[in-house]
Amino acid sequence: MSELDLSRAEWRKSRRSNGTGGACVEVAAVSRVIAVRDSKNPDGPKLTFTPESWDAFLNGVKRGEHDL
Repeated sequence: MSELDLSRAEWRKSRRSNGTGGACVEVAAVSRVIAVRDSKNPDGPKLTFTPESWDAFLNGVKRGEHDL
């Protein structure tokens, strides 16, 4: 399986991110894949999701399923 080229990805951060060094992630939609990275380490590892699994994750967040 070839590695996904994310060099031209347009990364977005939440509007709620205030830039004070908190735990922020950035997301980008590339070739029917949703990529996620740590905003403090943009050259570090990235996670990728299918649009369906990303939607399921976001819906779970909205329902509180992932609260600590």
